[in-house]
Amino acid sequence: MSWSKLKQQLESFLSPALIGKVEYRATSYRYAPDKSGNCYITVDQKNILNMSDTSTPIRWYQTEQEIKNDPNILIPVSEDEIEVIRQESKGNIPEDRLHIMARSRKISVHAKALLGAQAALSKSNFTVAATTYLSTSIEDNLESNDILYNVLALMDRRVGKKRILNMSEQIKLKHPAVQYFYELRRRTV
Repeated sequence: MSWSKLKQQLESFLSPALIGKVEYRATSYRYAPDKSGNCYITVDQKNILNMSDTSTPIRWYQTEQEIKNDPNILIPVSEDEIEVIRQESKGNIPEDRLHIMARSRKISVHAKALLGAQAALSKSNFTVAATTYLSTSIEDNLESNDILYNVLALMDRRVGKKRILNMSEQIKLKHPAVQYFYELRRRTV
């Protein structure tokens, strides 16, 4: 599918409040047809999500430890998760330490998932991902671990106000890029 047709289809699904605010752009290399161009998403004429540029306002993580130490990532820990650790330790650990251990386990899994999604984003081809997005249900795109699918779905007009407002807890566990576009959409709902 040509870029102009793909762009037209993506923009036809944009939420009405984001039309004119969010744009899909692509650069190509006229004299190097074998080299793929860059695709990116702009908000108010500013390059926000670029597949190959980490200087955007979105935070990109380099290591798992950086994710674990980020105070902005809130990992909810349930009583069941604390109970699992209590059972494994046979009650030899103080109560306040159980919560810390449960959070530590959960954030380790979360850090691996975030870095995996970020690596997949940097290696992915925007046009292929966007074409796949258009042929996949909106629910599958929202539940996906792929950052680009989440971003495209959050800007989609098929995701209504009620669903956007009910997603706040889910979004806290997503990559900062997804959180950025969630906040953008939430402000325009």
